[in-house]
Amino acid sequence: MTFSVKRTNSNAPDFVELVSLLDAELAKFNGNDDAFYSQFNKIDKINHVVLVYENDTPIACGAIKKISLDAMEVKRMFTLPNYRGKGAASILLKELEEWAKEMNYEKCVLETSKRQPDALALYEKNEYLVIPNYGQYVGVDNSICLGKDL
Repeated sequence: MTFSVKRTNSNAPDFVELVSLLDAELAKFNGNDDAFYSQFNKIDKINHVVLVYENDTPIACGAIKKISLDAMEVKRMFTLPNYRGKGAASILLKELEEWAKEMNYEKCVLETSKRQPDALALYEKNEYLVIPNYGQYVGVDNSICLGKDL
């Protein structure tokens, strides 16, 4: 498979469409906790979005958002189920990291759910390490936070 990447923002229709699929999937994972998590996952005003395409089909998305003077937070990572395990998410993550580096950020951080072993495996494969839960995730048992120096 040949993938291409596109940098854009949260107004991109392909991003909006993929995020709606992500939100539906997360609602299943999160169950009763979904309302808590969804309040932190609004997509308005995200200026750094990456889309991955196979030919002209959008298959994966992710974004970075400033969280501190030296760190970007990776948000809204999603790959269509039929394309998982084929390398698109790693390509996407590397592009987000490269964009953060170009803007002189020193690290990327993120939060994911302990209920998502595939997501954890992706981040560990891409050299993300467990860090203390930050911000709104402090004390949230289901959350696991990860970080990577760029």
